[in-house]
Amino acid sequence: MQLNFGERLGSINWTVRRYQTAHCIRQAIGCIVGFSGRVVEYILPMDAPGTRLESPRRPLPRWLWIAAIWSGVGLFDATQNVFVMRAEGMHHAWTRLFATLLLSWLPWALATPFVLGLSRRYPPARWKRFSTWGMHLAAFATIGMSFAAWSAVLEAFLNPWALVPGPDPLATLWLNKFYNGLLSFVILYCAILLVGYMLDSQERLAFQQTETARLNEQLTKAQLHALRRQIEPHFLFNTLHAIAGLVREQRNNAAVTMIAGLSDCLRRVMEDSNRQQVPLGEELEFVQKYLDIQKVRFAERLQVSVHVPSELFPAQFPSLILQPVVENAVKHGITKRVQGGAIRIAGFRTNGTLTLSVYNDGPGLPAGWETTNSGIGIANVRTRLQGLYGDQFEFTMKNQNPDGVEVSVSVPFVSLPVPAAFEE
Repeated sequence: MQLNFGERLGSINWTVRRYQTAHCIRQAIGCIVGFSGRVVEYILPMDAPGTRLESPRRPLPRWLWIAAIWSGVGLFDATQNVFVMRAEGMHHAWTRLFATLLLSWLPWALATPFVLGLSRRYPPARWKRFSTWGMHLAAFATIGMSFAAWSAVLEAFLNPWALVPGPDPLATLWLNKFYNGLLSFVILYCAILLVGYMLDSQERLAFQQTETARLNEQLTKAQLHALRRQIEPHFLFNTLHAIAGLVREQRNNAAVTMIAGLSDCLRRVMEDSNRQQVPLGEELEFVQKYLDIQKVRFAERLQVSVHVPSELFPAQFPSLILQPVVENAVKHGITKRVQGGAIRIAGFRTNGTLTLSVYNDGPGLPAGWETTNSGIGIANVRTRLQGLYGDQFEFTMKNQNPDGVEVSVSVPFVSLPVPAAFEE
């Protein structure tokens, strides 16, 4: 069977780089910290059905979350005080009192980004260092004095408590506000530090998990590439050994034809060296070239039939997986028999699974073959399938009645859009 295929498909990766916090789409308060300066790279492999690029929702600005949180605190404080005092029959300038209590939280809102930044430069975990205590005490005193001064100014000019003849002097109000609010200042400052430390810890943990996943992915890819490099010389040595046999038999024309076919196969291997998965049609094309080489060697002793529906050709399949299986069938099913034999390759889809089977009508597997060394090719196939699919694959070798051996490989069915249909 001669296969004529359309344009070669490549694996498609979409890479999107964005500068953003790692947890901006998590909780709202997470955006307050604003961990910036890191490049987050998303790699969306086109190895899964229905994969598509979606524009992530842009997080709200950090200052907006800070303003919203402190506005909520101010509204709660002002509303509670005004309603409770009115319920108790007190008489104050309620509108001015509400505005004073609400606006008095402005210094804390303005200082929050600074405190969060300070918590990252001088984290509470480094409490034994004098510089940590010094910086936080200085920041605490500055914020407390600023809050007291601002509150004193508001009360001096608005007189929200309706005092007669009027509020105390500004300096007196300032000192009273500072001393009376020391405990609340400590609680608020420590609360901001705690939130900042928790969010920073979550950020570090998420970054470590991302790095671990990235390193694991690189390790897996390196292992798969190493396994692929292992099968390439194995195929090359076996083919060169066959060519040497033809030369010794003085079948020079057949040896030249086999060398030309080997050259085509090696060119294909080099071109696809960076792809772990290829369209099934390309894998079948490569197997066909390999079988053409073997046909030169065995002539009429080797009978080949391929029954794979053309609609399965775009399906993704591990590269250099079928060739070792077919080579194993040739070695054990054809070479050992004077009359040769037949090899049948079949493929079908069942629900979400793609299955390829290779059958040869040669001798069956010996008893206890599972515990013996199956050779580089089959062992390599098992290991690569495990690395690519985890436990989402099936690889079986079994005897058939009355004679022959069938090897089947089942992997998840994934079909990518193709620019041109494969033609048989």
